[in-house]
Amino acid sequence: MIGRVMLWGLAVVAALYAGVCALLFVYQRSLIYFPQPNAELTGSAMMEVETRDVTAVALTRQLPGPDAVLYFGGNGEDVSLDMPDLARVFPTHSIYLLNYPGYGGSPGMPSEQSITDAALALFDQVHATHANVVVIGRSLGSGVAVHLASVRPVSRLVLVTPFDTFADPAAAAYRWFPVRLLLRDRFDSRRYAPQVTAPTRILIAAQDEIIPRASSDRLRSRFSSGLVDTVVLPNVGHNSISLSPDYWRLLASEARRR
Repeated sequence: MIGRVMLWGLAVVAALYAGVCALLFVYQRSLIYFPQPNAELTGSAMMEVETRDVTAVALTRQLPGPDAVLYFGGNGEDVSLDMPDLARVFPTHSIYLLNYPGYGGSPGMPSEQSITDAALALFDQVHATHANVVVIGRSLGSGVAVHLASVRPVSRLVLVTPFDTFADPAAAAYRWFPVRLLLRDRFDSRRYAPQVTAPTRILIAAQDEIIPRASSDRLRSRFSSGLVDTVVLPNVGHNSISLSPDYWRLLASEARRR
């Protein structure tokens, strides 16, 4: 009798576990992406970015000349808030901040495919008038940036709190579930990093509570030898890395490199 009760109990637990796994699989994108509206800031223009499925929107500060910066933000980031600081540290560059599908003024739904398509389309539009394009990707945006740099002629690449694959932080956040099997949007930078030829800088938060340090270190090892300069910023976490006094100084140094 006791054995039968235990079996029933195990069956109920297994059914509940399977049900939670099914919910994670079906609703995973609502757990990954947190679309933000753009703040009401002045000094930015809007540019449409045509893809095969949707017209995304980028915020821009356009200047004459060959130099431009493309910025891809994190999964819950309002990229418009970065415009003042980026304009300050890249004073001679045109600046383009992509609103992922579903973010800011961009229609559609965020997914790895829709975001990647928008990023490639934005680069192609920008590169048509700017020969020197610096690409910056933060957190989720690092996965977008690495893929882009593997297939487009990026001048320099900057990765802020990056991961080897998005499955690493996802698995760390949901330790009791087979996230690596369930995940659809993987942003596998590890696949694309070996094809990157642009000089690359990686900025790591010493106290990053979201991206496992081992994941960032694995990504660094994927690039060709001598291509990557890695800087660990002390006393900052995943979301506070931009508060480091060295963060904007290091980005500003990219503006002076060729």
